[in-house]
Amino acid sequence: SHSATCPGSAASKSRSKRGCVLLGTLTSQFENSLAKLYAAHPELEGVWDELRAHRRPSPAPQAPQPAGVSIQLLPFQREGLFWLQAQERSAWRGGVLADEMGMGKTIQMVSLLVADPKRPSLVVAPTVAILQWRNEMVKFAEGLNVIVWHGAQRTQDQAALSQADVVLTSYAVLESTFRRAQYGVMRRGRRVHEPSLLHEIVWRRVILDEAHHIKERTSNTARSAFELQSDFCWCLSGTPLQNRVGELYSMIRFLRGDPYGFYFCRDCSCKSSRWNFVNNRFCAQCGHKSMSHVSFWNFMILRPIQRDGTQEGEGAAAFSRLRALLDNIMLRRTKLERADDMGLPPRTVEVRRDYFNSEEEDLYRSLYSSTQRKFSTFLDQGTVLNNYSNIFTLLTRMRQMSNHPDLVLRSSSGIRQGLVAEPEEVNVCKLCMEEAYDAIMSRCRHVFCRACIQQFLESLEGPDLMLHRDGAQEPDCPYCHAKLSIDLDAPALEPPQPVAQPGDPKRQGILTRIDLSRWRSSTKIEALVEELTKLRELPDRSIKSLVFSQFVNFLDLVAFRLQRAGFRICRLEGNMTPEARDRTIRHFMENPGVSVFLVSLKAGGVALNLTEASRVYLMDPWWNPAVEVQAMDRIHRLGQHRPIVGA
Repeated sequence: SHSATCPGSAASKSRSKRGCVLLGTLTSQFENSLAKLYAAHPELEGVWDELRAHRRPSPAPQAPQPAGVSIQLLPFQREGLFWLQAQERSAWRGGVLADEMGMGKTIQMVSLLVADPKRPSLVVAPTVAILQWRNEMVKFAEGLNVIVWHGAQRTQDQAALSQADVVLTSYAVLESTFRRAQYGVMRRGRRVHEPSLLHEIVWRRVILDEAHHIKERTSNTARSAFELQSDFCWCLSGTPLQNRVGELYSMIRFLRGDPYGFYFCRDCSCKSSRWNFVNNRFCAQCGHKSMSHVSFWNFMILRPIQRDGTQEGEGAAAFSRLRALLDNIMLRRTKLERADDMGLPPRTVEVRRDYFNSEEEDLYRSLYSSTQRKFSTFLDQGTVLNNYSNIFTLLTRMRQMSNHPDLVLRSSSGIRQGLVAEPEEVNVCKLCMEEAYDAIMSRCRHVFCRACIQQFLESLEGPDLMLHRDGAQEPDCPYCHAKLSIDLDAPALEPPQPVAQPGDPKRQGILTRIDLSRWRSSTKIEALVEELTKLRELPDRSIKSLVFSQFVNFLDLVAFRLQRAGFRICRLEGNMTPEARDRTIRHFMENPGVSVFLVSLKAGGVALNLTEASRVYLMDPWWNPAVEVQAMDRIHRLGQHRPIVGA
């Protein structure tokens, strides 16, 4: 026999970096910990074998066409419906529908709701997608009683929500109601806890659309989703894994995956879905120290993959366990796999490379040198890890400079740092995009020249008027497309106040901080104008385009330049209400003359169906390529018949 040797011995290194030789047997630290965990929880030993024993039938069976769905489901969608129904009969009672973007995840889930109409069900979606869910239910599943629970006027009647077939809400509202119930709000000097209607109702189904919104397990958004009560839980996402394997844990936890989303004590039979410790030291249930407790997901999957990769050793075994788990809870099909069923047109991705002009080159090189000096200072002082936010800001400034120098020079921070003189604030007309002369403001708080808006109203004819839901045919605002209400005889507006300081909730557009008569475009904006002008000169004048940028101020500049070039545009930004977003989307889809849709990447890069367009222009790439794929797939989806070009 051998005496115990330390983990640094040559023998131990031949098997594991953390191994040790005990009584002639070479055992890794992972195996020792696993044996201790199995001793305290023998029910865990066979869970992975049970997962691997479960195999999906091949070929995949198809569910019949639901009687209450007016659209004919494609074969792969009926396969998806069969899988959804089978998952609800399984021990998981839900799962992850991860079909690629544009393959009809929404209509498959609507078909499930129609096939089993027991109420109520809750759909949590990004704000931009709420009314799209409602519109698809109204269009394809008549008879469903749908309530949109969003905005300040949402009902507080629990009975009304319980009697609805489907309740639609956003992640922001879900998080807000959870936070107010959990932590309370200050009212007249004392903290008041407001009960959350969403968390008091036991739902038939809870459906998380774009479920990667809960990928950060410790965020309030994720915690608010974990606390919902339901019979069945569903996650929908075309990009369930964006950065790290650990992001999948939140979905496992939301699905109440037992034992995969639980914490276990290695010294006793303690088991919990939460990390609950007194002073972060002793378990509130069993009293053992925190080091005795492990997350089954982290222990069996995440840490081995982080430590050893996916190709060898414990990492390869962990990756095999992950595949077995996902095979049981996730259904994913791609457009390429189901090309015959979908019949989508081809998609082409082009990268256009342009060079700065001399002025832009000088400004960029100056900013690059300054950024390099600041980073070198952090490096020399050994404070890089303490300055992540500063480094991120430096990189963002360089990205903004490559779009247009004004994004840096005319930003609030640029003015405060003395890069340029503080300009005089002006009102900008939303029609002519010039300084508003004799400015007046509409009820929707948009500024116009008195003559511009009067000429706009006089030019409208019957087809140009918007038919509102109350049946009245009235003009709509040329900027936000709400019902236009404006007093043409109102006194002229006073000039606006100086540039808003940080923390001011009212956003001041960059156009109010520049001299419009002397403004110069940038290389990137002119490249976009050139591409759009080529499209306008084609025989087919009906081609529409989406323009994405993560910088709203840059969209202001793009809008100004495009309107000067004669393009009719729409805009979608994050500060719009669901109703305003819906009006804007419908205006773009239904008006042939509106050829360009400017979209904030974070506000409209997911969950939109914009098949009326066939061109996508990404003005500045996002940090995560998955976001760009999501944005491009706003048009490459079912219902699209034109060839797609992304640039």
